[in-house]
Amino acid sequence: MASTGQVIRCKAAVAWEAGKPLVMEEVDVAPPQAMEVRVKILFTSLCHTDVYFWEAKGQTPLFPRIFGHEAGGIVESVGEGVTDLEPGDHVLPVFTGECKECRHCKSEESNMCDLLRINTDRGVMLNDGKSRFSIRGQPIYHFVGTSTFSEYTVVHVGCLAKINPAAPLDKVCVLSCGISTGLGATLNVAKPKKGSTVAIFGLGAVGLAAAEGARISGASRIIGVDLNANRFDEAKKFGVTEFVNPKDHDKPVHEVIAEMTNGGVDRSVECTGSVSAMISAFECVHDGWGVAVLVGVPNKDDAFKTHPMNILNEKTLKGTFFGNYKPRSDLPSVVEKYMNKVTSYT
Repeated sequence: MASTGQVIRCKAAVAWEAGKPLVMEEVDVAPPQAMEVRVKILFTSLCHTDVYFWEAKGQTPLFPRIFGHEAGGIVESVGEGVTDLEPGDHVLPVFTGECKECRHCKSEESNMCDLLRINTDRGVMLNDGKSRFSIRGQPIYHFVGTSTFSEYTVVHVGCLAKINPAAPLDKVCVLSCGISTGLGATLNVAKPKKGSTVAIFGLGAVGLAAAEGARISGASRIIGVDLNANRFDEAKKFGVTEFVNPKDHDKPVHEVIAEMTNGGVDRSVECTGSVSAMISAFECVHDGWGVAVLVGVPNKDDAFKTHPMNILNEKTLKGTFFGNYKPRSDLPSVVEKYMNKVTSYT
């Protein structure tokens, strides 16, 4: 392409300071260096994590910055050493990566890459510790290695999943973050058996995807827990069969669920980030075999507190990151499941 090796000037939504409206700016996007790829972003969505860090409620605030991490695009050019992507490939950028070399990447059990796992503090590229974005020479920082609120962005090759070019990017872009996170939390980590009962805490996009995972696993009852009663009708489309609003009850929600399910659900998936919801999700699973999976990101000062007897009574607490999916190895098949309208894994 004519732009290969050249700086590209394009539009981007820049956050100059915390909580202030994003500004549409002309930014210069440098060519990709070794193991980097420059991507033309065609579709990007807004994830709550973008808002959280824009408000500077996350870890170390870093501005000016280009946010965005849930997106789909097409490779414009590749840097030295990139062999598995070429211009024209359709890709999903992912906030956590897969180097394929570290112990985590070589483990079947982990997707927590040593080199490329999510880093919300770093605003520069690994290759040289510098940003690929600038405005009149001033560096503009990256966000979680993706920065998709820009017409062009530069991403480490390990954070790009090459997908079927027939997949509609305006739909599958949401698989690059929230949907895969929720779906994988159920399918890869909770692993409900056919006929089991599952509680989903939080019915936003991630929770709905977790419910979908329970539905296609053949769960017999999927109990949605949310403080917003308006979410229940939408949740029914994703398999939720019953709805519990903790505000409607004068006893702890885990007790309500235990009464509904003869002692507790077989599996629960927590998708809120509220530490009280995390504790409830753990305490509402059945003793002997119940498994609770934490997905939501807690506040930095939160502490998880439960009685050790809950553990001794053979309840299991697990956590997951990006649904235990390895972005490069696993995401292409998630896209294929969407393309093939897979409705059951049983």
